Amino acid sequence: MKHIKVADLMSDEVVSVAPGTAFKDIAKLLAQYDISGVPVLDDEDRVVGVVSQTDLLARAAPGPDTFRLNGTEAEPPTAGGVMSAPAVTVRAEETAADAARLMTRRGIERLPVVDVEDLLRMFLRPDSEIRRRITSEVLTDALGVPTGAVEVHVVDGIVTLDGQVERRSQLPVLLRLVEHLEGVVAVASRVTARTDDTESAHADRARHAMPW
Repeated sequence: MKHIKVADLMSDEVVSVAPGTAFKDIAKLLAQYDISGVPVLDDEDRVVGVVSQTDLLARAAPGPDTFRLNGTEAEPPTAGGVMSAPAVTVRAEETAADAARLMTRRGIERLPVVDVEDLLRMFLRPDSEIRRRITSEVLTDALGVPTGAVEVHVVDGIVTLDGQVERRSQLPVLLRLVEHLEGVVAVASRVTARTDDTESAHADRARHAMPW
């Protein structure tokens, strides 16, 4: 997994704003797309900053439509006024492991990916989306594992699985499916099985191989 590139894990569902986008409109976008932040692009589509939920909460005031500055009401800020700048970005040719370490070190959940011309392309898939896909698509749909039987934790694309499935033969399938999900950097599995159906399979093959 250490040789996987950022380009292999990028999501093409990008939501961005301009420096003049209003505070309330940014908040609506975060809620609508269930994301933790958006990049701010200038007129030439260069990433000039990022607005996160933390940036919005730091500027929020008690009133729904007003903001306060030094005790007096002021116009609601725009993306250019609340964004964190310069933006922390990564290039598509860098390794996924390096990107995950950068996100951990800087305490961010979404990382803009730029090409050689510094144009925004995509975001690394957020941890919440990775967890949702593992839970619904892999555990429930593909393997038929009961809800809650396996706990899924995702931090910076690193997946930890803990719990129990019914059959031992499901374990390698689970690991393989999770490793190939878009956005997964590495997988640590502590999942066990109630029954070992691999022993009976080996016995059947051995019996059929006998010359009598």
